[in-house]
Amino acid sequence: MNVRNLLLAGTIAATSVWSSAASAATEIQWWHAFTGRLGELLAEQVDKFNASQSDFKIVASHKGNYSETLNAGIAAFRAGEQPHILMVFEVGTATMMGAKGAIKPVYEVMAESGAEFNPDGYLGPVKGYYTTTEGKMLSLPYNSSTPVLYVNKDLVKKAGLDPAMDLSTWDKVGEAVTKIKESGVSCPMTTAWQSWVHLENMSAWQDDPFATKENGFAALDTELSINGPQQVKHIQMLGDWAKDGKFIYAGRRNEGGANFRAGECAFFTESSAGYAGVKKEAQFEFEIRPLPYHAGDDGAPQNTIIGGSSLWVLSGHESEEYKGVGQFLSFLSSSGIQAKWHQDTGYLPITTAAYEQTKAEGFYEKNPGTDIAINQMTGKAPTPNSKGLRLGSFDQIRTLIDEELEAVWSGNKTAQAALDSAVERGNKLLRRFEAANK
Repeated sequence: MNVRNLLLAGTIAATSVWSSAASAATEIQWWHAFTGRLGELLAEQVDKFNASQSDFKIVASHKGNYSETLNAGIAAFRAGEQPHILMVFEVGTATMMGAKGAIKPVYEVMAESGAEFNPDGYLGPVKGYYTTTEGKMLSLPYNSSTPVLYVNKDLVKKAGLDPAMDLSTWDKVGEAVTKIKESGVSCPMTTAWQSWVHLENMSAWQDDPFATKENGFAALDTELSINGPQQVKHIQMLGDWAKDGKFIYAGRRNEGGANFRAGECAFFTESSAGYAGVKKEAQFEFEIRPLPYHAGDDGAPQNTIIGGSSLWVLSGHESEEYKGVGQFLSFLSSSGIQAKWHQDTGYLPITTAAYEQTKAEGFYEKNPGTDIAINQMTGKAPTPNSKGLRLGSFDQIRTLIDEELEAVWSGNKTAQAALDSAVERGNKLLRRFEAANK
């Protein structure tokens, strides 16, 4: 054989080996809800895992916002075209638990795959949201956050206030927004995720029940309790501020974030994960403060609860594919990946190791306030009122709560009337969910 033929034969052989290796990679489909900076950081994780081994290839696909992603996953399962991994926001937890036959619990996936997995290594308040009463993990915490208060220090100074002033209670915040409004600021305060921050988390922060039966953790026959004295007081306070132009409502999701990042608003109640966007876009000096609380409640402040999402593994796939799922979930939980994710985004580190690594690297010292979220979550042991929410049809319940809150902000309803209505309407959805899951 001449030299030309030898080279040709070698090229063909090499191409054959490469093609064989490429085709050997088992694809794992992951459907998620992230765009923008979070989508970029998610893609970095996928690329890093895919480059770290050649047996599996994660294919990440954006399927819309949280609600749309959950609905897409449900529809795909019914059609027999479900992904291996589905990102589901925390309010969909009870819905996924009730989807018998549709999920493959994470603790089973990890045991069968042989991937490294230490359930005791996850932060208790985070893990507890996604585990059975026996402590077995059903889904993997991925992006967990809790609400905090963002402060535009430039606007605070413009109002003649000390940026270091006490903002620990809502009374103190009320004094500040009054002076900020008087200084000519058009948006003294705004919020993201109004139900999550100002009812779900405020109830836990005050150690008040959001619903009976331990917020749905103990039984399905739960009822909403969001029309209690403290909740009514808090929502009426915000309603009065809205009437006076001290609280500006921008939308049900994170529409207010654009206003704050543009420098228009002095205070902003939002997820700790808003840190990534604020740090990237803000052209002003800002800081992070703890979520304010109402003084006078026994036990307040207690602890806030998580938002964000977890990763659910769907049933109906081959064992070899689940092996890849297990390896990927183990990769996502590793301290290096979690520490970077936490530092880049403001989401909580889901493991103690990731928190300790971040602390050892000096991140919290260099970025004051970035440890507030984890301190809010772990400062006290959770009570039955503050360990989280596990309610059926919660996505729909949150929508009707949003409708009622908007009636308060517009002045069309008192807080008492709106929250009474939300309880009545929400309980009807809870009874339907209970009947369907007996």
